[in-house]
Amino acid sequence: MNLATAIAREHNKVQRDRIVAYIGADPKRFAELVQLFLAGPYRITQRASWPLSTCIENHPQLITPHLRKILALLQQEGIHDAVKRNVLRLLQYITIPKSLQGIVIDLCFKYLSGTQEPVAIRAFSITLLTNLAGNIPELKNELISIIEQRLPYEKPAFVSRSTKALKLLRKP
Repeated sequence: MNLATAIAREHNKVQRDRIVAYIGADPKRFAELVQLFLAGPYRITQRASWPLSTCIENHPQLITPHLRKILALLQQEGIHDAVKRNVLRLLQYITIPKSLQGIVIDLCFKYLSGTQEPVAIRAFSITLLTNLAGNIPELKNELISIIEQRLPYEKPAFVSRSTKALKLLRKP
């Protein structure tokens, strides 16, 4: 399969599943997908983000050599919402190395505080911050405070994710 052609040709669940099946657990094929994702152009990056996150859901170990570059992309201005959403989604399936936790925490708090961010991006940010707060207790109080402030003004997806997060964060 030519990944660049497959990604450019169509963008739907069937095509995503074909790409994910082709990559499987193969690190070389996954590296090719990451290269397409990072190199762009914009539409290719956007379309590659969906199979990228699904590959990591199935084979989390594949992301390790590429994580720093993917997070660097996420730190750039003007990143498409689909890219943000899918990168945050894939981060749920891995153990984030301590050396990169600060970057993820900063990004997630930025997204969580941004009223213009789509609810899915903010919901994934809550999940990631909740997961990290288990290892970094000082995050708990800050996250609880932000969630409680935002809760009355948010959409059902945010409320649902927040309610689950608050239960976990308040456990002794």
